[in-house]
Order: sequence, then structure tokens, then C-alpha cells
Amino acid sequence: MTPGEAQSASALRRFVLAVLTLGMFGVLADLIALKHFEDSWQLVPLFLIGLALGAVAWYLAGGGAASVRLLQILMLFFVVAGALGVVLHYRGNMEFQLEIDPSQGGWELFSKVIQAKAPPAFAPGAMAQLGLLGLAYAFRHPAFGQRAAPETTRPRGE
Repeated sequence: MTPGEAQSASALRRFVLAVLTLGMFGVLADLIALKHFEDSWQLVPLFLIGLALGAVAWYLAGGGAASVRLLQILMLFFVVAGALGVVLHYRGNMEFQLEIDPSQGGWELFSKVIQAKAPPAFAPGAMAQLGLLGLAYAFRHPAFGQRAAPETTRPRGE
């Protein structure tokens, strides 16, 4: 990689970290404003975001590879939590819609469930997006150093 490419990659990595951090603060503020802490499942994204912000602060304070590895692990949990959150929101909306009218089914029920405003069925997808962004940030992060290329083996007799 040329010095110019390295500078560009470094600037892009800093930008991605800034967007990730801003996104985490935004989702955290949104969850707090919505009082997203009525039961233990609702605490999961708050807990994960708090840990991830701590990992970012640790990295910025000189945490090195260990802090980036922690961030990677947390970002995987973000993706899982986002997917699980979509399922939980969807199921909650479906139960509510069926309480209103148990005769609903098929497309009618599906469209009402995904259009519900509280809780928005796909809102937890933001956690998954943040997780993917964090994984992109940590991909081949310089804190891990350059990994040696595997040695090529020569056929016998050469």
C-alpha cells in the first residue's frame, strides 16, 4: 500500500468510527427517550451500546488490539441482538393485533404487524446495521499488525 493509500484508509477508518459512535449515541438516546427498559430483553441493546462505547473509549485511550477485538465481539452481538429484536418486536405486534381481532391472518395480519408504530417491527435492525458498520471498521484493523503471508511449500526435489 502506498503512503497515500494508507492515509486514505486511515481517514476512512476514522470516519467510520465517528459514524459508528454517533450512531450508537443516537440509538442510545432514542431508546432512553422511549423508555426501552420495561423488561430484561429491552435492556440488551442499552447494555451492548454501553459496552461498545466503553470499548471505543478504551481504543481511543490507547487500548490497541485488545480493544478492537472486544469491539468486534460486541459488534457480532449487535447483529444478533438486532435480528432478535426484529423477531421480538414482530411477535409483540402480532400478539397485539390478534388481541384486537383474532380472525386476522395472512397478508392482512402481516401488513398490520409491520406497519405498527409501537413497537416499530424493523427498528432493531438499526442495531444490526451498527454492528455491521463496526465490523467493517475493525476489518483488518492496523492494531492487529500485519499478518505474515503463509509460506509456500515447494515440491520435493527442487
